[in-house]
Amino acid sequence: MSIDFVTFSLIIDDIVFSDGQTAMGVLGGGGPQTAFGMKLWSERVGLVSGVGIDLPAAAEGWLAAMGIDTAGLRRSEDWPTPRAWQILEADGRRTQVWRVPGPAVGQQLGRSPHKIPPNYLAARGFHLGVHPEEPDLDFITALRSRGAIVSIEPFRAAERSLTDTELRALLAAGQIFSPNQAEAESLVGPGQPADLIRRLAAAGAGIVALRQGPDGATVHHSDTGETWQIPAVETTMVDPTGAGNAFCGGFLAGWVHRGDLRLAGLYGAVAASFLVEQVGLPEPDPDLRQQARERFSVLEAQIRRS
Repeated sequence: MSIDFVTFSLIIDDIVFSDGQTAMGVLGGGGPQTAFGMKLWSERVGLVSGVGIDLPAAAEGWLAAMGIDTAGLRRSEDWPTPRAWQILEADGRRTQVWRVPGPAVGQQLGRSPHKIPPNYLAARGFHLGVHPEEPDLDFITALRSRGAIVSIEPFRAAERSLTDTELRALLAAGQIFSPNQAEAESLVGPGQPADLIRRLAAAGAGIVALRQGPDGATVHHSDTGETWQIPAVETTMVDPTGAGNAFCGGFLAGWVHRGDLRLAGLYGAVAASFLVEQVGLPEPDPDLRQQARERFSVLEAQIRRS
């Protein structure tokens, strides 16, 4: 089966909330959340990651029920499934502490073209998270060389200032760059969303999708100057973890399918809205796409051009 969109990384999260409550064995790692955002708007979505024979049955069950292709999961008898504590603070900060040996992380989450099934390599769009200081440029270049649209989001804020050369290489690596506010400020300095987008575009970003949490997102196309303020869907907030990943998946699917910045932003915002409504991923539901279309219609009436 051909695959339209591909994303990477599966981690099992053991979450500790700021009030001391916990949620153990939550499917995460960015890849499943991104795949959910893609899957709302596209049929053929694949996930690439290394996993162990200890991958929980509930995680496999969710992927199967959502119809996400798992031919890209490499199952190892020698290395465990990546697993980590996710410690959440009341102010939104998150600390990740690995629960598996360091070598297992590299073995299972390392990326290269030869670890991707051949039919995945013909995908129209790829999304991946990167460390700003080490963005894996050779891998991204290999994906783009096949004619794909590549969307990039930082895993975290930059831990040091990047040189101008490093910054331009990071921002221009993919066609879409999607940081949150803190990640953008770590790259180009503090400022209002319009300032951050202007600096990111000047430094080489083609399409910027600046994620602003409950304030929605601002999306910008550097070649045309087109900019839209995308509001967040009004819904009940339970846990924002993974909403940014889902936004990126929806945005990429919207851009590839429609080629319309405004619609792509709406696809992303709708996808993100489902992630915040519970801890972990939404339950598979045959009505999810109908619900997505309804949220899209409501949100489209609120959108404004910047």
